[in-house]
Amino acid sequence: MAMLEIGSGDGLHYEYEPPRQGRPTIVFVNALTGSTAAWQGHVAPACRAVGLGTLCYNFRGQVDSPFSGDIAFSDDLIVADLRRLMNAVAPPRPVYCGLSIGGLYAARAILEGAPAAGLILLNTLREIGPRLRWINDATFHAVKVGGFPLLMDMMLPLLTNPEFVEAQRPNHLQTTDYTPEDPSSGHFRLMATQADTDWNVDWAALTLPVLTVTGLCDRLFYDEAVVERLRELFADARHIDWPDCGHLVPAERPERLAQAIVDFAGALPG
Repeated sequence: MAMLEIGSGDGLHYEYEPPRQGRPTIVFVNALTGSTAAWQGHVAPACRAVGLGTLCYNFRGQVDSPFSGDIAFSDDLIVADLRRLMNAVAPPRPVYCGLSIGGLYAARAILEGAPAAGLILLNTLREIGPRLRWINDATFHAVKVGGFPLLMDMMLPLLTNPEFVEAQRPNHLQTTDYTPEDPSSGHFRLMATQADTDWNVDWAALTLPVLTVTGLCDRLFYDEAVVERLRELFADARHIDWPDCGHLVPAERPERLAQAIVDFAGALPG
């Protein structure tokens, strides 16, 4: 574990393991409510077991990544921090693997000049129209009213596959005494960035190898027509649909995801 210091009171917690000679490094990019733990449970260790490097990190405001009280959180800040981390660590042959909005941040970092050998997008492809704008606003509203426990109690059955939902059911809906999230907390402030996030990425400008993984049990963000249309924009891409997986791919199907990453990285040129 290490810390990239960014000025006074700000930093990025990261966990880096270099690859074997000549092999790529998988750079895991969280969703807004994520942490390195989501990758380090199975996916990152499985990658390391076959010689891939791994770089996991937390955004400013996520676990163990401090931020100064007056910092203005935005998607521009998150992308700039990712580029700053890549410059500092300089992992060999980086392949970015972003979950949900994390894939958007990874794509933007690459388009802004971050070095990259490949890109893996996990349930990233979407367009923000009236329905998703409502959902984004509603999730933030839930956090303001009842914190992240209320958000998960409401949304988990819509985000994940039935098997996962059944296993998680005993851990949820155990209280009605919900507490609003502290507005000064990092996760609250990260959630607030959703309203202004720019999803108009020039996907066609990403000429590097791309893998998209789509969980068809995602009943919130998955729109078949949109995903199919956006997939056509990539110059060099392969696509995987998993009917028995939802939005939270690293938690729902970690073994399968690890194998997909290993296969994709192993087929990259160079």
